[in-house]
Amino acid sequence: MMTVYFIAGLGANKRAFDYLDLSWCSPVFIDWIDPLPKESLVDYALRLRQVITEPNPVIVGVSFGGMLVTEMAKADDTIRAIIISSNKTYKEFPAYLRMWKYLPVYRLLNPKLVKASGGLTCRIMGPQGIAQKETFKKILSETDPRFTVWAIDAILHWQNKSIPANVIHIHGSGDRLLPAKFVKAHYIVDKGRHIMIMDKAEELSALLKTLLVR
Repeated sequence: MMTVYFIAGLGANKRAFDYLDLSWCSPVFIDWIDPLPKESLVDYALRLRQVITEPNPVIVGVSFGGMLVTEMAKADDTIRAIIISSNKTYKEFPAYLRMWKYLPVYRLLNPKLVKASGGLTCRIMGPQGIAQKETFKKILSETDPRFTVWAIDAILHWQNKSIPANVIHIHGSGDRLLPAKFVKAHYIVDKGRHIMIMDKAEELSALLKTLLVR
């Protein structure tokens, strides 16, 4: 059975993958490492890559995790990379997100603000039903605001322009955070939201298996 490495999105952890059927592989969920002061997204991605020692690995990244996997794939063409609800270049960010680089209010985030923003974050990300929303709120409560501030800053200053050939991009047509019209995805999941690894788990599980199991 093949090993597949999974990297979650910003503010998330391996709980986010609980809704996927990964019985077809041996999943390994990569934990975050502490960022260095003022570390770039590229440098962080390459350090995180060192956690995976297997040659020719298969790596799946979601949202922020997908950006990291894109940089890993750029540096190593032996990687089979799949990114979900993410973007491959900074140009795939909508302009209204890019502008926050010049209005860095996110640096004021603290645990109370993160907790208070839970309802709004749920609406943007798109978990459906009581169980998914409770899981999402649990993930949010475990988020380290310091890591969040660093990651947002790293994302907003990410300047990647090249798209690695070894990256497959899966996106949802209903993504509110990174609208599908701004990205060039290989596969579009109908009505999939930003957190479609939860609300479109069955469809995504089948697609991942089709793409990776030969």
